[in-house]
Amino acid sequence: MCWVLKNQPEQNGAMRKRPSALISIGANIGNPVDTVLRAIDRLADLTAEPILCSSLWRTAPVDCPPGTPPFVNAAIAIVPLPGETPESLLGKLLAIENEFGRTRPEHNAPRTLDLDLIAFGAETRRSADLTLPHPRAHTRRFVLQPLAEIVPDFVIPGRNATIAKLLADLPEGDRIERLRTVSAAR
Repeated sequence: MCWVLKNQPEQNGAMRKRPSALISIGANIGNPVDTVLRAIDRLADLTAEPILCSSLWRTAPVDCPPGTPPFVNAAIAIVPLPGETPESLLGKLLAIENEFGRTRPEHNAPRTLDLDLIAFGAETRRSADLTLPHPRAHTRRFVLQPLAEIVPDFVIPGRNATIAKLLADLPEGDRIERLRTVSAAR
């Protein structure tokens, strides 16, 4: 686990507020390890607080076309900037995906970068552009395993269980392998 700090000094090595936005990161085209590390650095621009970031994980593709390569996944927790809304944060995430060359040729196709807004505090949304919390996060090991490293006690709105409990309750089967811990010196 790491703290990434860009905009303000850390106070006693701890986050001053509880992280309230959870973001899942994935990539499987090009050099996915480098992409995820660069994305974490870029995402640190979206908060004035240090971010919490998980290890990097190699995961098998889920619900993807045949022949899809494995993913590298991670997760971060941030305190959004003042005035940030789930919709404005989603817009920034989509812009970062575009910066990294993300295209959407077909549903769940291989991708240079995938940034999913999993939760934004206790906020809920259901629109054509945004569903909060993420509707499948509680069923996906590649989301829950990285989040369990950084916010195991977070309760996804509407789920009445912590991330650690949701992870423990998943059936066996999904392959996931820790690749590396992200350095706090980033």
